[in-house]
Amino acid sequence: MARMHSRKKGKSGSTRPARLEKPVWVELSGEEVEAEVVKLAKKGNSKSMIGVILRDSHGVPLVKVVTGKSISQILDSNDIISPLPEDISDLIKKALNLRKHLENNHKDLDSKKGLQRTEAKIYRLIRYYKKKKVLEQDFKYVPEKVRTLMAR
Repeated sequence: MARMHSRKKGKSGSTRPARLEKPVWVELSGEEVEAEVVKLAKKGNSKSMIGVILRDSHGVPLVKVVTGKSISQILDSNDIISPLPEDISDLIKKALNLRKHLENNHKDLDSKKGLQRTEAKIYRLIRYYKKKKVLEQDFKYVPEKVRTLMAR
């Protein structure tokens, strides 16, 4: 399937582990992995970054295989919530960086077009998350107000 704003196919991602049982080389128990997930989340890491850190530093291929729960379920059970879903927050950070760049470089039309495309993706995701009741119905993307939300 092609990308929305370019005619390219996109890069291939990493594949999930084929086995769904705990590998023998994983030395951490389920409780230790859960404690590590909570510790990394309290440091401010996102869910995907937690998975990458556990994979690269601790040799845990999948958190769900070791603990029986996903990273989202572990964070929900420990009452650690993020104000926005991860994909929207990443796009908002990108849009804020583009806005900051455009303040100094008014004539950069490529960046202006990139900002429009990024904000279009943000608006589409907000509509989706409102439909799925992840975001409140009165949530609006206003760059000045969202900047304070992202600073937290």
